[in-house]
Amino acid sequence: MNPLLDVSGLKASYGRAQVLFGLSFQLEPGEVTALIGRNGAGKTTTLKAIVSLIPAQADRLVFKGHPISGLSTYRIARLGLGYVPEDRRIFTDLTVEENLEVGRQGARPGRSPWTPERLFRLFPNLATMKRRRGNEMSGGEQQMLSIARTLMGNPDAILLDEPSEGIAPVLVQAMAEAVRAMKSEGVAILLSEQNWAFAAAVADKACVIERGEMRYQGPMADFMNDEALRRQTLGV
Repeated sequence: MNPLLDVSGLKASYGRAQVLFGLSFQLEPGEVTALIGRNGAGKTTTLKAIVSLIPAQADRLVFKGHPISGLSTYRIARLGLGYVPEDRRIFTDLTVEENLEVGRQGARPGRSPWTPERLFRLFPNLATMKRRRGNEMSGGEQQMLSIARTLMGNPDAILLDEPSEGIAPVLVQAMAEAVRAMKSEGVAILLSEQNWAFAAAVADKACVIERGEMRYQGPMADFMNDEALRRQTLGV
């Protein structure tokens, strides 16, 4: 089976400062892969480079068999690759229901479409605040809404940037359950995460980035069992 997302030799810079140095990895259908690393390692840059939010070069950048290097971000989204930024970017003057409608796209062949009703089962917190405006929600609730709005586009895969960052512990647990539920629905997830414990709770595979270079790729369980590697790459 071909990978859903195939990245090879990914490079990116901010001005004259190169940030990514030839990253290569793959995301398989229905898999959760965690990009793990310290703050500033290049995790967020990797996600932005994949969806053309920053200039990047790659030897190979293919999603569902389609080359996406250089494509406009909206065209990449239409192919079925969703992106949830760390800063959420919800419409704060719209209600939960209205935010979801903004993200609606048609169903994809062979897949059940995401609807508000399905999403409210996935995110029970949102079900209790359907008519609440975005600016009246906590950071964790906004994060859930941002993910739910992206799912309304019926993506095959989601790039999820730091979902546990800055939210209450009780919502971190709810977020982990939501990630596992998305996986069970067949959505592949590429997760950028500093919180290695959160990543360990949801991910099948770990890709450890340090200073824009890949230091480890393999099963998450193997990474968690290698204390020397964790100390070397994450300082934990």
